Amino acid sequence: MKCLLSQLHAAGRQDLPYARLLEGHVDAIQIIRRYSGMPGLADTLAKASWCGVWNADLPGAPLRIESGVVRGGKSFASGAGSLTHALVTTAANDPARVQLWLVDLQKTPPHIDRDWWQVVGMQASQTHRVSWSAVPAHALTRIGAPGDYAREPWFSGGALRYVAIHAGGIAALFDTVRTHLVVRERERDPHQLVRLARLFTAAETAAALCDRASDIWFSAAGEAQLAYVSHVRLAVCDLAMSAIALTQEAIGVEGLFHDHPASRILTDLMVYLRQPAPDRHREKLGKAAALGCIAPSL
Repeated sequence: MKCLLSQLHAAGRQDLPYARLLEGHVDAIQIIRRYSGMPGLADTLAKASWCGVWNADLPGAPLRIESGVVRGGKSFASGAGSLTHALVTTAANDPARVQLWLVDLQKTPPHIDRDWWQVVGMQASQTHRVSWSAVPAHALTRIGAPGDYAREPWFSGGALRYVAIHAGGIAALFDTVRTHLVVRERERDPHQLVRLARLFTAAETAAALCDRASDIWFSAAGEAQLAYVSHVRLAVCDLAMSAIALTQEAIGVEGLFHDHPASRILTDLMVYLRQPAPDRHREKLGKAAALGCIAPSL
């Protein structure tokens, strides 16, 4: 776990869209290894393929299999057009009935709507809408049983992967601000030194939270385990928002020009941070704290 989070952190520090696709590949391989009953399949895909997990249904046309035919599609399909394989879900509106399917995208290519992904950041993640029409069901490989996709603690615990990338994004902001100040010969300005110190603290704290989470993942269980995941997810998000504000203060309007390195990192991170249901995770964390399932410790 710790080695994986470290690698994802490094990837996020280098390139957030690439790290997003790498995280999806890791997620897919772990799911296939855990539930498919075919260890060789996961090993083969890990070595020679580029995989992802597409769960969000296409509005008005959710992916379904009826009378042996696949119809409908997925939204927020990161890597559409570059992945070789994708895990997709059917019956995604009912966690107990969600079924995973592996699609060979080279043999069963979807229609890709590339006009939809018009956002300020994460453009390079190729997150598009995809759909299939009248594809025979035998072209898909069933993975696991209904309900496996949302099985805990793996489903919620998977957040630690993208949180490590967020932490890497904070480190990237620190790197960029430091370089900017040195190049502009402003590294001795006392106000800028305070901002750089605060950015360092944010980056170091986010990394430390991920590191501690990797330890607690194996020492805690049940509500405590999942509540700590929620804690790290929320805490790193708060740190990232603070780091974004500090970066904008330190660099100013220059950092909003498209050709400035900070512009890409700022917008990519702002988009990537918009993970769903933060209020639900705050509620889960508060409930676990109230019941005494978790408590601060050193």
